[in-house]
Amino acid sequence: MKCACEPCLCIVGINSAVQKDGKYYCSEACASGHADGSTGCAHSGCNCHS
Repeated sequence: MKCACEPCLCIVGINSAVQKDGKYYCSEACASGHADGSTGCAHSGCNCHS
């Protein structure tokens, strides 16, 4: 499934996803809503940000 972070392009498997509030994310950065100021998930080719 697609990462729940809207601008993120990553596809993540439920078994390997970071789950938060019933949604699935590709990384802790996305799961936290990029609260620490990170501007991406660090996956190649994806430049998501909140």
